[in-house]
Order: sequence, then structure tokens, then C-alpha cells
Amino acid sequence: MHRSWPPDAAGSKHGIAAARSLRPDQMSYAMSIIDISEVKPGSHVTLHYRLSLADGADVVNTFGNKPATLLIGAGQLAPPLEDILLGLKTGHHSTYRLDEGQAFGDRNPDLVQRISLAALRANGMVDDDFTPGEAIEFNAPEGGRYAGVLKEISETSALFDFNHPLAGQALLFEVKIIGIL
Repeated sequence: MHRSWPPDAAGSKHGIAAARSLRPDQMSYAMSIIDISEVKPGSHVTLHYRLSLADGADVVNTFGNKPATLLIGAGQLAPPLEDILLGLKTGHHSTYRLDEGQAFGDRNPDLVQRISLAALRANGMVDDDFTPGEAIEFNAPEGGRYAGVLKEISETSALFDFNHPLAGQALLFEVKIIGIL
């Protein structure tokens, strides 16, 4: 027999009235249906995850701290990382290796650009405290924002890298699924 959960709002024998009459042992069964579902687009997933460089250096690590809760498909993780989660079930714990460029794309040399200080000044972007290695946010023509990492600054221009910082990197992605809704 298939039981749907949560109960429908109509109050049918499988609806709210039935839910109110469930014994604690039946409620546990109903809750386990949610816990064993698999990750799919639109799922809210509570998980621990670690994203690290191929040499093991952590980029992000929730293990040992509060787990993350993500909405699959909302762009909270890079699409290739979300794709790994699809189909996983509660309790699943694995580490996945992503080849160079698989998670955040290949490095694009065209995204390393020299911008004149005059252009930066015209857009209110010059700050005497800019230091190489710093991520600087820019206004996009459509009203959004994007960031570039300042590589070097001279008397007349600044060199920015607009590639994702992890572009072209081989990565390890460890996940432990705690719950799925």
C-alpha cells in the first residue's frame, strides 16, 4: 500500500484526519518516507559537504560545524556539484573527484583583462587600498554584479582575472546527506 505524506488537505482517509489519528509508531513510519527519498530538483537537502583542492586543502567544509541546507536548482551550488547530489539518499556519504575544469569550467585567458585606472575612476572604482589578490566587485551593464581578482596594479592600469577562482582546478567533493524534503 502506498501512503502519501504529507497528507492532502481534503481530509480523506489518507489526509489530515488520518494524520491526526496516527499512533506514534505510524507517525515514525510516515516520517521515514521523507527521510529515504532521493535528492531531485526542488529538494531541500540538509548535508555536510567539503569542497577541497586535489591536494586536500579545504575550500569549504561544513563537517564539524552546522550542516548546510540547500535548495537544489536554486544556484546555491555550482550545477555540476548539484548534479552529483541528484539521486542520492539520506545517509549517503561519498567523496567524488572532479577533473580539471569540471566543476567551475576551464580557465579562459580572455577573462584576464587590463583596465585603465581612468576607466575605473570614471566608474568610482579606484581605491588606494586595493591590493593584489583582492576580489573587487563591478557593476554589470544589466544591473547585476560580478567580481574580478586584482592581479596587479600599475600607475595607469590594473590587471583583473574574471575567471572563477576554482576554474581549471581538479577538486574533491565529499558529501553526507542528512535529510531531504
